[in-house]
Amino acid sequence: MANSKINIVDTTLRDGSHAVSHSFTAEQAAAVAAGLDKAGIELIEISHGDGIAGSSINYGFSKVSELDLIEAAGKVVKKAKLGVLLLPGIGTIEDLKEARERGANAVRVATHVTEADIAVQHIAWAKQAGMFTVGFLMMTHMASPETIVEQAKIFVDAGADYINLADSSGYMVPKDVRARIGALKAAISIPVGFHSHNNLGLAVANSLAAVEEGASYIDVTCRGLGAGAGNTQGEVFCAVMERLGYETGVHCYELMDLAENVVEPIMLRPQVIRTDSLMLGYAGVYSSFLLHTRKAAEKYGIAPRDILVELGKRRMVGGQEDMIVDVAYQLSQKK
Repeated sequence: MANSKINIVDTTLRDGSHAVSHSFTAEQAAAVAAGLDKAGIELIEISHGDGIAGSSINYGFSKVSELDLIEAAGKVVKKAKLGVLLLPGIGTIEDLKEARERGANAVRVATHVTEADIAVQHIAWAKQAGMFTVGFLMMTHMASPETIVEQAKIFVDAGADYINLADSSGYMVPKDVRARIGALKAAISIPVGFHSHNNLGLAVANSLAAVEEGASYIDVTCRGLGAGAGNTQGEVFCAVMERLGYETGVHCYELMDLAENVVEPIMLRPQVIRTDSLMLGYAGVYSSFLLHTRKAAEKYGIAPRDILVELGKRRMVGGQEDMIVDVAYQLSQKK
């Protein structure tokens, strides 16, 4: 409903990390975080693209320790919550303790859409530590609305402050978003959020559909910087919300200037929908697989889209990045 408050969550310094191969410096993190805070962003997420402790041979090494990035951002953020992403099995409660000591006061605990139970202890610890805590279901196109409700209730019972649904592959169209957000909103009493990828060019439209079904937290990034073809572009989405009469608390011009003057110069390439990122959405493949797929395709001399289609057929999910090379090798042997 127009005039209701939509809380904007900016994940430029987390999902955007994928697009810059985890190369953010402390100076860049501080500049982006300060600009987001000044623009009125509610929650700023910062960590390795695959969450705290994600820096590894499997997911890609960070140029600068994410703890140092968190600390740099924490020194300049005055009003917004400063959050991290944690994927159980990659990050631990001990990692979360360190992030909190460096300045994080919020955490989003993310699992595959059917594995919410593995996050209960992380959510419980974060809540007792006084952190703003979110249950985050990934790859939600792979489950029915009924399954999503069942899984989300596990997060609710664990004490989450809101539930976030992620279209991690950029696979969904607005009717898919409406079905999932609508069912969840009707079934639980805490707020609902949405995270979109732009692999089919629908990130803003899908985010709007989520809002129209009752979502009150929406993930964005400056310039759409993120895995695959990127995320909902923050400055665009906030302009759309303003046009439609929704209150976000975000100063659109400040966000536009930050995107143009600070974030765009950091980008390694324009955030556009290339054939391989389009195939992520078409085949329903985890968006952070893109750069890994490009490297494997080059190594074995095959088209990235052939690898992505095969990954989609095998229903591979986050955490199986090491299998991309195996799939590429197997396909190369069939040439």
